[in-house]
Amino acid sequence: MTVSTLRARLEKRLANAMMGLPRSWMIKLAGGQRKQIDDFVLDEQVQLAIAMHARLGKKHTHELSVEEARRQLEESAAIFAPRPRTMSRVEDRKIPGPEGLIPVRLYVPLSHRRPAAALVYFHGGGFVVGSLSSHDAPCRVLADEGRCVVIAVDYRLAPEHKFPAAVDDAVAAFRWASANAASLGIDPARIAVGGDSAGGNLAAVIAQETREDALRPSFQLLIYPATDFTMSAPSHRTMGSGFFLEHETMLWFRDHYLHGEAEWRDPRASPLFAPDVRGVPPAFVATAGFDPLRDEGEQYATKLRQAGVPVRYRCYPSLFHGFFSVSGGITAARTTLVEAAAELRNHLR
Repeated sequence: MTVSTLRARLEKRLANAMMGLPRSWMIKLAGGQRKQIDDFVLDEQVQLAIAMHARLGKKHTHELSVEEARRQLEESAAIFAPRPRTMSRVEDRKIPGPEGLIPVRLYVPLSHRRPAAALVYFHGGGFVVGSLSSHDAPCRVLADEGRCVVIAVDYRLAPEHKFPAAVDDAVAAFRWASANAASLGIDPARIAVGGDSAGGNLAAVIAQETREDALRPSFQLLIYPATDFTMSAPSHRTMGSGFFLEHETMLWFRDHYLHGEAEWRDPRASPLFAPDVRGVPPAFVATAGFDPLRDEGEQYATKLRQAGVPVRYRCYPSLFHGFFSVSGGITAARTTLVEAAAELRNHLR
């Protein structure tokens, strides 16, 4: 066992023990007073987790090298990951992409009946970090609770592959799933796209890019999606420090992913700037109260609604950016994953 593996296991045990303390103790350990900004009150478990992060001397993503940031995400994702669900089959494949093969992972739930509904899912990580492994547990929950096949896509990351490499891979992966629906045992008329953060961005872009395709997504599952690389929404100022996702980290992601300011408003990078979103599929858009991306997520939901797109918007006021991956330790986050899966299941019936 390596030192880093041992450290990660110890941190996981400590974190889960701390999350089992009485709520009043959590606040005392986290500074003695509940954190509140405007009308948003931070969840006690989240507040303690933030305090623990600081006391353990953890660096923010933008303070690390790319390789260090990728390694840290993999380690931190395991700490509060939701309990993995048993699948009928989990299969790693490589599919053709615009610049070579794209790794994907298929999750076939125990409830699978051919032809099944499906979700093509894209992990978060600012287009720089994240992997099939970091989001394995949430994908299993979505497959199980959503009663659908999940196809997770390991798109190319920046800075090795800058914009629009991730977009090109994402669109290619959705079109591959649609074209190969019969062999995959899925219904081509019931394929959703979804993702968290950067993955939510890619799902929204796919929904726009494929409007003229014969086979289009039937639903969008957008979890705290990044929609505006100008980062001009008020929540970038009010929630951009102290809640895991720092404003400086968002700038770090943007600098690695895009070539420069000329691309900030490109709709394939910032779907909020699409001149027309009519004709995209229905959407569920979820945000968190203590998230710099909160307002741009809500703005995108409003843009869809004003274009006549059926959309349900849900803000989880006490949570933070990243809640989708921590339902194994943060009690309030468990509801978010179940609700997202229910939205998926209901739309894909």
